[in-house]
Amino acid sequence: MFFTLVLAIYRLLLPVYLLVAMPGWLVRMGQRGGFGSGLRERFSIYKPPLEDEPCGQVHLHSVSVGETMIAVKLIRAWQTREPGKRFVLAVGTATGHAVGVEAALPGVRVTYAPVDFRLCVKRYLDRFEPAQIVLVEGEMWPHLMLACGKRDIPVRLVNARMSPRSERRYRKLAPVVSPLFSKLNLVAAQEAADLGRWSALGVAEDRIFVSGSSKFDPGAAAKPTQRPEFAAMLEAFGKDRPVVLAASTHAGEEAWLGKVVRETGALFAVVPRHAERRAEVKADLEKEAFKVVLRSAFELPSHAADACLVIDSTGELRDWTAHATVVVIGKTILGTGGQNPAEAIMARRPLLFGPHMENFEPLASSLVAAGGAVRFRDAAEFRDALERLLRDEALRKSSCDAAAGVLQGHDGATARILDLLEKPPIYWRKRINFG
Repeated sequence: MFFTLVLAIYRLLLPVYLLVAMPGWLVRMGQRGGFGSGLRERFSIYKPPLEDEPCGQVHLHSVSVGETMIAVKLIRAWQTREPGKRFVLAVGTATGHAVGVEAALPGVRVTYAPVDFRLCVKRYLDRFEPAQIVLVEGEMWPHLMLACGKRDIPVRLVNARMSPRSERRYRKLAPVVSPLFSKLNLVAAQEAADLGRWSALGVAEDRIFVSGSSKFDPGAAAKPTQRPEFAAMLEAFGKDRPVVLAASTHAGEEAWLGKVVRETGALFAVVPRHAERRAEVKADLEKEAFKVVLRSAFELPSHAADACLVIDSTGELRDWTAHATVVVIGKTILGTGGQNPAEAIMARRPLLFGPHMENFEPLASSLVAAGGAVRFRDAAEFRDALERLLRDEALRKSSCDAAAGVLQGHDGATARILDLLEKPPIYWRKRINFG
């Protein structure tokens, strides 16, 4: 009864939220190149003829770039097992859509996931008739979950993790979220510590498995590779000059990090989390007297010692890490949650990050404990750790060895996830009449 009331309120407020959020959403779509990418599919309005659509296939739902890259990895591995198998990749953002399209996977239809209105969800399911829906670290939208339940479409969550903070928040909302969590046909959790958290929120214990994280699976990932064009750009700033790469930075972090890096004499290269922030990042760095060179409009710097490189591109971070001497993880200093360190580890580049890696625990703490990363609290600690790594090649090597050892615990995660997804569905029993 309580859930039915909350669902009714959700149905009333969702259109209001959409109207309020729409202007900002459209601005971001324009900045990220979303217009012309098929945004009408968010409202289940499709251009391709119905007879051309892949009906009855596995659907992978991802939100943004990181989740889409995991989905692409899973699809590649699945098509290696089953050549010719078709998929639908349903994304939530324009940048995620771009990553899915650029992957150019054979037999994969890239679309936008529907806005969670009942009519949009119905049109989406009527059109594609998914065999199962795989949420990649994903968001469980009420109408999608309920509609799939009524149609006996299994919904499975992979790369699942739940921090203690998220668990506390969900427990407070247990009467609302448990009926939705209970509808998950399968949860492939990253860590054994998460098992009890998922079951406490309504997922049946026999549907929860520990798979490890495909995101951190070193065996299934494409390895970072040095590109000649990247090397040429970096060499323009000084031959054999050390490169400190700040990866997926949050607002304000570029100038904070750049000031310290400049004191070491290394080249500061930064990859903002969102490429459309280029103007803001450029302005912040210019206030610190940097001569900013944009990757999108690259010109040889006239005064290399005062210059820095802003890599305002999408989908290139993995290979840029292969050119770094040291990698600093963004959204860990002025932002919270952190970003994925796996690519730097697979590129065998030493890691530094600030105090906020909450979204990547317990991996972050395991890296620090093993000597595979350094966590700094302020600018002084950052400078000290950075200078030690830049001058000591043996220290860099030992740090990379330790980090690779920690990541090895996730080796084979992608294969374990596919083993679970290929099993016949375990259909859940309806416990509540949702109306």
